[in-house]
Amino acid sequence: MGTTGEGPSFSLEERTQVFKAAAEARQSLPDLRLLAGTGTPSLEETISTTKAAFNLGFDGVVVLPPYYFRKATDEGLLAWFSQVLQRAVPQGGALLGYHIPPVSGVALSLDFLASLKDAYPDRFIGIKDSSGDPVYAQAFGERFGTNLLSLTGNDRLFTLALEAGAVGCITAMANVLSPLLRQVWDAFQSGDLDQITQAKLSNARGVLDRYPPMPPLLKMLLSHLHGFPIWRVKPPLVNLKEELVDTVLSEFSAAIG
Repeated sequence: MGTTGEGPSFSLEERTQVFKAAAEARQSLPDLRLLAGTGTPSLEETISTTKAAFNLGFDGVVVLPPYYFRKATDEGLLAWFSQVLQRAVPQGGALLGYHIPPVSGVALSLDFLASLKDAYPDRFIGIKDSSGDPVYAQAFGERFGTNLLSLTGNDRLFTLALEAGAVGCITAMANVLSPLLRQVWDAFQSGDLDQITQAKLSNARGVLDRYPPMPPLLKMLLSHLHGFPIWRVKPPLVNLKEELVDTVLSEFSAAIG
């Protein structure tokens, strides 16, 4: 229920249905870790959605800031996230902030993150960083080290993020190119930088960035590359136009070579 999953387009009831399906899938995949996207502009709805995820046994939630009020201060964001953590995240549960200012319009400053970590050291564990900003990724690593987790949301920056201390990724292309992302991660754990695979990821991400918005594009790729049904997107998004399908597939295949 993040960006690719069109989370903001789903009602609480619809999100809960998706959470239930994921929880059922874990019965045959016991090592699967589940994170739910639960952030909305409404504090009460975010709390209800977050509770629903934890009640179904999810390991954590990834929470957008209240993105309607783009001029909210760090003080206001701290009060908002504090309510979510106090009222919806149980002991043993984990909350990650979702830093995606190009979409949300609300940045999570390093000072704000430090204040939230100080107040909730056991339940606030880090961020998903989809800013696409290498300076922010590096500054985050320098400021927090291993005290806060960072999961990059930008395939182009995966290697850079790992060098800056990120522990992994949650990216759009993980839906279709997870083996390549794993190659970069495995190489880094062995002390190497797999620049060839990283270049393929960067080139492929360039294709996706040329044909926004990304959700209909990824659903098309999942169908053509991995045999999934052709899922329709929810308004205001529209499915990828048929005349673009062959072009995108050709460019994507060339990118990963």
